[in-house]
Amino acid sequence: MPAAPTAAALSAKVPATVVTGFLGAGKTTLIRSLLEQADGRRLALIVNEFGDVGVDGEILRACGIEGCRDDDVIELANGCLCCTVADDFVPAIEALLARPHPPEHIIIETSGLALPKPLVRAFNWPAVKTRVTVDGVVAVVDAAAAAEGRFAPDPAALEAQRRDAGTVDHETPVEEVFEDQILCADLIVVNKTDLVDADGLARVEALIRDALPHRPRLVHTAGGRADPRVLLGLGAAAEDDLDRRRSHHEDDGDHDHDDFTSFVVELAPQPDPDALAERLRAVAAAHGVLRLKGFVTVPGKPMRLLVQGVGARIQAHYDRLWKPGEERTGRLVVIGETGLDRAAVEAALAG
Repeated sequence: MPAAPTAAALSAKVPATVVTGFLGAGKTTLIRSLLEQADGRRLALIVNEFGDVGVDGEILRACGIEGCRDDDVIELANGCLCCTVADDFVPAIEALLARPHPPEHIIIETSGLALPKPLVRAFNWPAVKTRVTVDGVVAVVDAAAAAEGRFAPDPAALEAQRRDAGTVDHETPVEEVFEDQILCADLIVVNKTDLVDADGLARVEALIRDALPHRPRLVHTAGGRADPRVLLGLGAAAEDDLDRRRSHHEDDGDHDHDDFTSFVVELAPQPDPDALAERLRAVAAAHGVLRLKGFVTVPGKPMRLLVQGVGARIQAHYDRLWKPGEERTGRLVVIGETGLDRAAVEAALAG
């Protein structure tokens, strides 16, 4: 049993790190890396997802890392923290602080569609202001997706639009969310650098610089592996520095996500994981799916198959044994822009 916290420890503010980043950037992998390198430090996690089924929280609970207990992971699904501060976030923080041995550092993983600034602003609420501070906002960027142009309109297409219509809609919903996330950041982690060449990485860094009024601090990672000394201990007190953190949604009362949709597809047991991956690639490419993630049953295998996709990039691996008595149900969360043809996606995945 750890020693009871001292009076000085109780009076000090608990640092919190907000990890933001677009769908599939590698936030959960980065957090798992931090857990692996915690060296006995008491960390607590608040994980938020877009949709009513949590996958990232379950991945972290299954990490098998010593000292990472199930009750150290608080999962807030079916809503975005930037919209549900009063109902979800503040009570979660209060519950953590009320523990006999409160965490020494809180890590908050936002949904891939969340705007971090409203969440940072919530740290000024009376219930938490004197007890917690935002040590830093870390934005994770998928280098491969950024190099492919997912977060910026195609210049040739913009020029054609200008010629044909005389006007240009510069901001797409995806671009706006991406920019809001990096505009709020104290540190930007350019992840998956192993998936791009030098020219691609240069394009990613130029995209980030062009979106920001200041020169950002960048860290390159592959596989989400980063030194905790770089990510934690920034001392930013971001809640006191809101004016510098611009947003496309400054005048929005309650931010909503009408531009995006999420649903769950039930999957029968899949005897051929490779064939499933090919089917998922085809579905994502044909229907513009932004994100796929979930767990699948493979007949004859005692372990569950974790499936994750960013666009048409699909990865799958066995992450843990099925638990005794656990329902072996295959479920995939599908996220895309509003208008995604759910019936067509479900039909294609059932084939």
